[in-house]
Amino acid sequence: MTASGAPRASGLAGRGALVTGAAQGIGAAVSRALAAEGARVVLADRNHPAIQRLAEDLRGCGHDATAVPLDVRDSADVERAVTAAEAAVGAVDVLVNVAGVLTTGPAVNTGDDAWAAVFDVNAGGVFRCSRAVARRMVPRRRGVIVTVGSNAAGVPRSGMAAYAASKAAAAQFTRCLGLELAEFGIRCNVVAPGSTDTPMLRGMWSGPADQDATLRGDPDRYRVGIPLGRLAQPDDVADAVVFLASDRARHITLHDLYVDGGAALRA
Repeated sequence: MTASGAPRASGLAGRGALVTGAAQGIGAAVSRALAAEGARVVLADRNHPAIQRLAEDLRGCGHDATAVPLDVRDSADVERAVTAAEAAVGAVDVLVNVAGVLTTGPAVNTGDDAWAAVFDVNAGGVFRCSRAVARRMVPRRRGVIVTVGSNAAGVPRSGMAAYAASKAAAAQFTRCLGLELAEFGIRCNVVAPGSTDTPMLRGMWSGPADQDATLRGDPDRYRVGIPLGRLAQPDDVADAVVFLASDRARHITLHDLYVDGGAALRA
């Protein structure tokens, strides 16, 4: 609220925003939410047809949206995509790192290639994209970087060692980056979702009973359920991202915001 009692504006109208992993799930929801706030959104993903369709839908609703293909595993491609983004919308004032992959299975059965592949996207992608955008933000002395992590970064998960470790690495990198960039007025934060109704989550399920098991928890795997008794929707996560990207969060940096219905039992 302002001194007059009126709600404070988000400050996102007209700002350039780059969203990785924008083709579906949380990335698509974040893109829509930023566009609804008036941001000029660049949708980035390896799935170019999907982001082109989303960009067309957003433009059809009167929003400014551009699709840029991106492979976050390739530093040269990241630089090309960020350059293309700034050519399309001007300065990228907001970067949202959403691109991620999930591999499950016992840690002792995880091969070197599988481990490296998960880290290359979930941690390496955050590093490459944040580095490229931050280098451009520093001379402008403004900007926001939000990394979408996971509550698995802070809570051990059986069968998810590579994923959890990669998300922990991405979260800690984002906080360290935020410490280095604070003097330039650049904020870096993490949003950590729990179980969210996305294609990634549903890909882990074998049948309808799996949703109930996710809500109840699994004592045999030392996993608690979700106290609020519901799965997150992508929009729940997107709302948290938009808040941290906005001027309403202008004094928040190095923060890790859990959006998991209480599943991590955070103190």
